[in-house]
Amino acid sequence: MSAVIAPVDGRVIALADVADPVFSAEMVGPGCAIEPAGSEEMDAELDVVSPVSGTLVKLHPHAFVITTAEGVGVLVHLGIDTVQLKGEGFEPHVAEGDEVSAGQLVTRWTTWPAAREGYPATVMIAVLDREPGSIVSSRVGDDVTQGEELFTL
Repeated sequence: MSAVIAPVDGRVIALADVADPVFSAEMVGPGCAIEPAGSEEMDAELDVVSPVSGTLVKLHPHAFVITTAEGVGVLVHLGIDTVQLKGEGFEPHVAEGDEVSAGQLVTRWTTWPAAREGYPATVMIAVLDREPGSIVSSRVGDDVTQGEELFTL
């Protein structure tokens, strides 16, 4: 069983409580979300790390997918509706196809463009191709530090 770690510091919330119906209904997959620490500040800068080790198979400015050696895809989505920012505020530090380690910096996110547009800074972590409800984090309601375990695969 592989651990999935927190990509940012913050408070863990259930996906059901996320203000995005696609994630809250677990249409993308089960997992959890984090309300990032400091994201309420207009000029927060968050270093977002990989929650698992594996291959970076998809990289958008606001989201990325890592596939583990066991073939499990884990999506990290930074903010709600942040695709509308067309990359503004996001600085990737890796490239598609790269091998990454759990805890390795993937993206630096300056949240002010999202805050300016009123987009929540919620970070969603979803396991792809899994049944809704099949993964639940025991950390919901807890504050976590980047790198701490959220759940296992």
